[in-house]
Formats: sequence, structure tokens, C-alpha cells
Amino acid sequence: MAKNLKVLLIEDNLIEIMKMKRTISLLKLEHTMQEAKNGEEALKILEDKSNFPDIILLDLNMPKMSGIEFLTIIKNSDEFKHIPIIILTTSDNQKDLFECYRIGISGYVLKPLKYDDYVKKIESVLNYWSTNELKRI
Repeated sequence: MAKNLKVLLIEDNLIEIMKMKRTISLLKLEHTMQEAKNGEEALKILEDKSNFPDIILLDLNMPKMSGIEFLTIIKNSDEFKHIPIIILTTSDNQKDLFECYRIGISGYVLKPLKYDDYVKKIESVLNYWSTNELKRI
């Protein structure tokens, strides 16, 4: 049975945040979403242990702290390393892809240009993680 997810979206682009919200609404999903505009803001959100996300959707190219820097911090932390992190980016740089998998991501999704394709990808990602047997710690 699918469950509602707590999603943490780490994205600095307001249009991308709005696109994600629109997609979740369009798909009539009841997931809750928190937003952080950069890695530092996300780390502050994660300090609230009572509100751990089920998954993190992470952009790579952000100000203050890159997605890879944030990913490294999370995956080196016993407290947070269990949280699945899916990279959601426009970067098809193979070096980034390999580095992210080496650090420990759960998935790497390229943002398509067409909105319909974006909706299909986000639907697939959220459907998978809402039926996956996630264990909240």
C-alpha cells in the first residue's frame, strides 16, 4: 500500500520549486513537501528530528553549498545517512553522476525540458518511494 511521503526538496530555483508543487498537485498526491533553497538551509531543517523526511530530492548546482557537498555531509552522518537522496538535476556530467553514486545516492534523475516528461519522471520517482519499505528511524 502506498504511503504519503515527507519530501525535502533542496532547490534554489523558484521556478523549479513551483514546477514540483504543480506536479504534485496535478498528480493529486498527498505527499508533504518542505523546501530548502540550499544545503545550509536543508541542514537546519534536518535538525528537527521529529520531522525527518522520507526522501530528499536534491539539485546539484546551488549557491553556498553544492549538492555534492551537502550529499557528502549527509552520507557521512550516522544520523542522516539512511535517508534516500535522489539527485534531480539538469547536469548530465558523467563525473557528477559517478561521484554522486560513489557517495551514496539512491537515484539520479535528469530534469527533462518538456513538462509532460517531467511529470512522468516525478510520478515514477514518488510512486516508487511511496511503495518502498522505508523505515523511519
